[in-house]
Amino acid sequence: MNSESQRQAELRQRLERVQARIAEAALHANRKPQDITLVAVSKTHLAETIQQAIAVGVSDLGENRVQEAESKIPEVGRNAARWHLIGHLQSNKARRAVELFDVIHSLDSVALARRLDRVCGEVNREVLPVLIQVDLGQEATKSGAAESELREIVEAIKQSQLLRLTGLMALPPYFDDPEQTRPYFRRLRELRDDLLGQGAFGEQSGELSMGMTHDFEVAIEEGATIVRVGTAIFGERVSESPAVAGG
Repeated sequence: MNSESQRQAELRQRLERVQARIAEAALHANRKPQDITLVAVSKTHLAETIQQAIAVGVSDLGENRVQEAESKIPEVGRNAARWHLIGHLQSNKARRAVELFDVIHSLDSVALARRLDRVCGEVNREVLPVLIQVDLGQEATKSGAAESELREIVEAIKQSQLLRLTGLMALPPYFDDPEQTRPYFRRLRELRDDLLGQGAFGEQSGELSMGMTHDFEVAIEEGATIVRVGTAIFGERVSESPAVAGG
């Protein structure tokens, strides 16, 4: 077996292990495994590696930075997978984000909502699914909207022409013990449920994008519908901290 085939075999094994963990956590919580979307976080990984991941069954990929994705997504293939932007989005990168990504998880302000809606019109994009990133841990190094800002952002999305609110996203503080993240996941679910009761998601039930390699089982137990897993699929990257939007 050559090195490329070996790498692909390793990716397949890692992916299958993650899928098994998702299924086990879902069944433990009396949920259906197929109701949980796995986003493989491909940030910092080469296009060749991402193509191998797609070959073994990855269908959703998460990137943190628009600038990095600009070179990788065209090489991998814009339509080769469903691309999720899971990192902080600066307003001046909005146009490229709209062009590159299928879903944006990190909408965090009224101004960004208006900017994205305007750009969608300018590039003739029919609809852009977005999630609001909520800052539950209030860490200086992380982005997200305060709970008190949620209603105003939801209203801005309602008033937009081309954005569709599909759910909420959170990045809790990193803990060695995954159980310590449970209150954050639970709080995001409560916020989602409140918005659901107000009809914020239209006919949809409201996605919960939460949980990474070290804590996604807890997130699933608390209702996650999207988990963002990088390290358990692609392996460690020495240059990256675990406390980023997906890992």
